[in-house]
Amino acid sequence: MDHAAFSPKGFGHYVSYLIGWAYFIAWSASFYPQAILNWRRKSVQGLSMDFIHLNVLGFLCYSIFNLAFFFSSEVQEEYKRRNDGQENLVRANDVFFALHALILSTFTLAQTWIYKRDPNQKPSWPARIFIASAILISLYLVTQATWGKGGKEWIDILYFLSSIKLIISFVKYCPQVYINWAAKSTAGWSIYNILLDFTGGALSIAQLVLDAYISGDWSGISGDPVKFGLGFLSIAFDLIFMTQHYVLYRDRTDHYVTGSRKQDESNERQGLLAQSNRQYSNVQQRNDLERGAGTETTRA
Repeated sequence: MDHAAFSPKGFGHYVSYLIGWAYFIAWSASFYPQAILNWRRKSVQGLSMDFIHLNVLGFLCYSIFNLAFFFSSEVQEEYKRRNDGQENLVRANDVFFALHALILSTFTLAQTWIYKRDPNQKPSWPARIFIASAILISLYLVTQATWGKGGKEWIDILYFLSSIKLIISFVKYCPQVYINWAAKSTAGWSIYNILLDFTGGALSIAQLVLDAYISGDWSGISGDPVKFGLGFLSIAFDLIFMTQHYVLYRDRTDHYVTGSRKQDESNERQGLLAQSNRQYSNVQQRNDLERGAGTETTRA
């Protein structure tokens, strides 16, 4: 019998494995309620365009970070040199989650091109400037690392991408918090997304802390700041959204959809009324013509 499997370290690794895939499932599932809600409403009204566009960039950065840390031997060696030979704490579930999140975020972005939205519902200029700046700086750093200039290593670029993801994780939620506050409603924003996101964030931090404890290297947390920061920010904003939904704005009426339906019904009534008026006018004209023809015949 393999007694090592029952040692605290062996059991701890097993628990970490389960927590990791549990957070993967919860966090991955959190992207579906919003996409389904958009599909059911055939509308993205009430949804922040800044959130959608920043989300795609953020998970693109996060995917590159995790892929490099998990698969690149060069990046792994650079990490060991900077952390006394310790292994980084990026796991397979981190890679799968980042890629899945990127795909679903891009799909949700595509929905904004198809479904109904308000004329002024566009990414703000600060969001556009931030996205453009992040891309240009990243390309500049890649050029430096490729040509060996500025003393930059690939791990420096990855940490820069992780910082972009952390900034986005904070910034992207702020417009949605404001939209909910201004509308005094959470209509158009799926609460199931928030509940699953909260669960995933808590489990993600739990796995990171457990792995650091097992390895005896607490610098592993600072070595993967994006995972810790992502989980912490998710929990913080999820608590705000849950407060808005369940405490502050408990009216569940979707004013965007009901208002649109009322407008459609009004337009339909106006169309029917105009059609009826045209038919009535045509009948009157025919009657007038017939009376005029009858008068001319009588005179003849």
